[in-house]
Amino acid sequence: MNEPDNIESTNSNGSPEVSKSQRKREAHELLDLARTLVSMPETRLGGLPLEPDLRKEVDFARSIRPHGARKRQLMTVAKILRQRDAGPLLDAVHNIDQKNRQATARHHHIEAWRDRLIEGSDRALAELLEQTPAANAQTLRQLIRNARKEVKLGKPPTASRKLFKLLREADQQVPLPPIL
Repeated sequence: MNEPDNIESTNSNGSPEVSKSQRKREAHELLDLARTLVSMPETRLGGLPLEPDLRKEVDFARSIRPHGARKRQLMTVAKILRQRDAGPLLDAVHNIDQKNRQATARHHHIEAWRDRLIEGSDRALAELLEQTPAANAQTLRQLIRNARKEVKLGKPPTASRKLFKLLREADQQVPLPPIL
């Protein structure tokens, strides 16, 4: 009789056997990690938990310019990653990516508040001041007025930049409220 489909096949030592497709997916994931490591800026790469021999191979791959040789070196880095537990390294890279996404989201949120204050009415300013009492109302009003004037006259957005900086500082103290 045939065996039921829900029983996994096992290898000679009794552990579950991983399918070829799964091994390929894992290999591609590690190759992507190798590409990420090679393209990562030096400052971020320095903060990752890399073993010396892996770091040496990554640095060598970074120094190679021709496409074919670089591709071979990426494969070598991926091979080294397959031979080791790449979990902590994957987690560290994902944490960096997550922090970057969060920082970008905060930046966009502050930009949206700046644009809403410049384009909107005084109601938007009142809403902001109500939810962030630490913000300086007089400075905000002056920067908003100057930014609106700059937009009308087609001047460079100096006041808009200052308004962004002020909102960013206020956001660091107390997060800006969500825009409704």
